[in-house]
Amino acid sequence: MSTININQWKIKIMKFKIISVIAASFFMSSAVQAEECSLSYTMKGWSAFYKAYSGTGTVTCPSGKTAKVKLSLKGGGFTFGASEITKGKGRIHGVNKISDIYGGGFAIGGHAGFNKSIEARIVPRGSRSISLSGKGTGYDVGWSMGSFKISRF
Repeated sequence: MSTININQWKIKIMKFKIISVIAASFFMSSAVQAEECSLSYTMKGWSAFYKAYSGTGTVTCPSGKTAKVKLSLKGGGFTFGASEITKGKGRIHGVNKISDIYGGGFAIGGHAGFNKSIEARIVPRGSRSISLSGKGTGYDVGWSMGSFKISRF
């Protein structure tokens, strides 16, 4: 009779372990799932070897989280002119929570325009990289490196 009780306990313990593993994997997979959020933005600035641009934007994530943000770009390179990006779009990769979007990082990009202006930029921040591109107006040409920062509005 004691053998039957031990076997019943072994089965109960095994069932508990299986349910625990399934539950833990479900909660861990949903908690660690990183999102790719989109950024729509406008920026305005100038450059003459030194580049200074600022603007605003809205970050929208697939989970429904949104945030109004301020953008700042400062740097230098072979860059000249002035422009205003009015149709900027970007992607922020690796967002686990909305506060992950804030902060700065090294940025490299290029821009060109004669009346109509375009730009493209990448900000590698480890697993939370940012890619940007935009259209607008201005007279500018060049490439630059520097600091790109997203802060609370």
